[in-house]
Amino acid sequence: MNQVDEMRMDKWLFAVRLFKTRGQAADACRGGKIKLNDTAVKAAKTVRVGDTVSVRQSPMVRSFKVIGLTERRVGAKLVENFAEDITPKSELEKLRRAKREGSNTRNKAQGRPSKRERRLIDQFMELGGNT
Repeated sequence: MNQVDEMRMDKWLFAVRLFKTRGQAADACRGGKIKLNDTAVKAAKTVRVGDTVSVRQSPMVRSFKVIGLTERRVGAKLVENFAEDITPKSELEKLRRAKREGSNTRNKAQGRPSKRERRLIDQFMELGGNT
């Protein structure tokens, strides 16, 4: 593996398989979903070994410590050599709870929502879903 001293945020996110494409990683940076050491960053921001990267993936925020940098995308088994998952257990519990509740499921037999139903769904989701 080629080791480097620093690299772009979007390239690192793609290389450690947090996003399927580099474009998706750049979009996440643009959308403010990526933080480097608790500061929102753009895709071109450089990442160094020892930095902490936070990725907001609904409904939780995953945190990673940068252990290594690589110029190429690595296999799933090798990701642990470049990123250490330091996500708090409370965040992981949010994901489990959201999966358990499954509030976004809809009965397929009902067909497409009416205009009124769609507005109610939008209003419900703006208020925070199941809070």
